[in-house]
Amino acid sequence: MARIGILGGSFDPVHYGHLLLAECGLEQCALDAVWFIPADISPFKEDGSQATNTQRLDMLTLAIAGHPAFSIEQLEWDRGGVSYTFETLETLAQQYPENDFYLLMGADSLADFPQWKNPERICELATLAIVSRPGSPAPDFSKLRSLAGPEYVERVEAAQIIMPAMDLSSSEIRQRVASAQSIRFRLPRGVEQYIHSQQLYRSPLIS
Repeated sequence: MARIGILGGSFDPVHYGHLLLAECGLEQCALDAVWFIPADISPFKEDGSQATNTQRLDMLTLAIAGHPAFSIEQLEWDRGGVSYTFETLETLAQQYPENDFYLLMGADSLADFPQWKNPERICELATLAIVSRPGSPAPDFSKLRSLAGPEYVERVEAAQIIMPAMDLSSSEIRQRVASAQSIRFRLPRGVEQYIHSQQLYRSPLIS
């Protein structure tokens, strides 16, 4: 049985916050691999991504190049439409029934988790691995008890990821590009060069 971390998102663009989360999860949850799963259409961003799927794939490929435990799964693109996490996990469970899945997510996402589509099913299919950052409030696991029970909450608490504070977001990077500001040291150099070569995010931004 392999322990696989799942990191979903728009990755528009991928940045060092995504990569550090994946690396901390890999180490602290004793994962065998982390799979990056870019959304086709995020339920939280139904106006879509600014970069095309091909461009987001190119940027992810540049960002994780050379890391033997990181890979990209395109199943949400293959399925198309709004990308719901429970559907993605059901597909993964069918394709890889021998794997043990960990869903990597920030504490801010945990606060909204009960409003996600079919959160009970997500808990059946994966262990939530929640990021805890020094200086930030501790994650509130109380809402999980009504969704999945105390034993599951204990498992989630044991899978917490301690990650250095890093105030980065894809929307901020897009804003900086649109304003002709530097994005150096916010994302891998190859991704930065790709953004400039493709002239991405220069039009009026969508946050």
